[in-house]
Amino acid sequence: MKAHLLNEIINIEWNMFSSVSNIGGKAYCQYDSATFETMRRSQFGTWSEDILVSYRDDLLCAARQGRNLMSEKYARMMENTWPEEFGALANELPAVDEETLVKIENIIAINVEWKKSACVKYPTLSGKGRPVTSNEDSRNDTSFETYLRGELKTYSPKTIRLLYDYTRAQQHDGQNGVEANLVMQARQYGYTSLEEAEYAGNQQS
Repeated sequence: MKAHLLNEIINIEWNMFSSVSNIGGKAYCQYDSATFETMRRSQFGTWSEDILVSYRDDLLCAARQGRNLMSEKYARMMENTWPEEFGALANELPAVDEETLVKIENIIAINVEWKKSACVKYPTLSGKGRPVTSNEDSRNDTSFETYLRGELKTYSPKTIRLLYDYTRAQQHDGQNGVEANLVMQARQYGYTSLEEAEYAGNQQS
C-alpha cells in the first residue's frame, strides 16, 4: 500500500512540476525525472501511511480544481526571495488559516534544528544542499527554511495536522527527520549509510 501511494504521489507531482511555467521556458530540472523521483521518494518515504493518504488526496483535489501545487509552492517561496513579484501573485494563492500557520511554523522550527545538526555531522552531504535559514536567502538562492515553508503552505490543514503530530513524535523519540531523509537518499544512490556517503563525497571533492 505504501509503495503504491509513493508511486501515485510522485507521478502526480512530476506532472505538475514538469508543467510549471518559468520565464524563459522550462528549467533543466524539469526534464530530470530521475533526480526528482529520488528526492521526493526520499522525503515521502519517511512519512507514515496516513500522511501519505492525506497528501495524495490534497494532490487529487488540487488537480480537480485545476491547481498546480508545485507552481503554488514556488510562488509562495518568492515571498521571501522576490517580495515585490510575490505581491502581484499573493491574492491568487489560497489563504492558510491561523491554526495551520502556527503548526507550519512549529514543523519548520523542528526541521531547521534537525538540518543544523545534520550539517554538523555530515558537512559534505549537507553542503551540497540549500542554505539552512531564511536570513540566508537571496534572489538566486532559496534556503531550506523558505523552501519548506513554501511547500507546507500548499498542504491541506488535515495533512499539516498529521505531519505536525508525526514531527513532534519524531522529536520526542530523539529522531532526526532530516537525517532520515538523507538516509533514504543515500540508499537510492547505493550507499549503505550516511557515513559511507559522506566519505564518498569527501573523496570526490
